[in-house]
Amino acid sequence: MQQARILTFTLVLFSLLLFIGLMPVHGEEEIYESVVRLHVLANSDGEEDQALKLEVRDAVLAYTTPLLAECRERDEAEALLLEHLDGIREVAEARLRERGAENAVEVTLGKEKYPERSYDGICFPSGEYLSLQVKIGEAEGKNWWCCLFPALCLGNAAVSDEEAEGAFIEVGLTPPQYKIITETERPVYRIRFKILEILRGIWE
Repeated sequence: MQQARILTFTLVLFSLLLFIGLMPVHGEEEIYESVVRLHVLANSDGEEDQALKLEVRDAVLAYTTPLLAECRERDEAEALLLEHLDGIREVAEARLRERGAENAVEVTLGKEKYPERSYDGICFPSGEYLSLQVKIGEAEGKNWWCCLFPALCLGNAAVSDEEAEGAFIEVGLTPPQYKIITETERPVYRIRFKILEILRGIWE
């Protein structure tokens, strides 16, 4: 009898949390469908290769930031990136040559699984995202990740909260959706965050 009561209470509590977590927010999948991630893989974990990874990152961002500056939708950003994959590879390899490295660079654009990641107060749920992947040499070293579109990748610099929110709202997220990725430490948003990951896993 006691076990039945505990089970009933647990189910009711879970249902309430689920309801609270889902009630205010609709279209959470837009978080996945509105952004392009950047993934730079170093040749190795050696100190020199890790430093070169950041050099390549900076060269790629210097090339892509103005390229995507006028984009207002992910599809537009995707088309431009596909058109300029060779250019991105060339600037990455040119930076390596400037630093005395002969590694080849492979640049691709496609869907890629990402773990949960945080960038200066913005936390993206784990899942499959459109990703610009830049592989240096053997690509066996530690990664560098960020959000390429909207433009939150600024090397060592950081955008302000207002700039970040404006960028996401501009590409289609609503203010409640934006809160999912910026207020995930608050219980109600953490619930939504985890529900979003679970639902996304089911859909995929």
